[in-house]
Amino acid sequence: MSSESRVARHGEYLMQKRIVRFEDLIAWQKAKTLAREIYQVTRQGDFAKDFGLSGQIQRAAVSAMSNIAEGFERGRQGEFRHFLSIAKASCAEVRSQLYLAFEVGYLKQASFGELLARTEELSRILGGLRNAVEKQKEEP
Repeated sequence: MSSESRVARHGEYLMQKRIVRFEDLIAWQKAKTLAREIYQVTRQGDFAKDFGLSGQIQRAAVSAMSNIAEGFERGRQGEFRHFLSIAKASCAEVRSQLYLAFEVGYLKQASFGELLARTEELSRILGGLRNAVEKQKEEP
């Protein structure tokens, strides 16, 4: 199933069923997986010695995951949408830092490609979720 189909399915799911826990959001699950994988790669080789870049990319990955949870728990659609925007921006920050990590030799092509694809997928999911939340806000 393509990521676009998954985003559409997730948006439809939100419209049909009331999600009561942020842990049930596909976006949060994907963000958690990304954060875990970022922690794993930043603890290896020369990446582990670069405290600046490894710490920054870890914080950005955790920020994406945390903003999804925090926005959801605030209980207001407008705030949730705002926090989803922040999470999407943090995801872009991770993606940007992955390019640098790859170019300075901290990541191999395969690992870079996998992580980059995860950030792109998460960004699409967050955009779709943000749009679905906005549509819910507009409905009477």
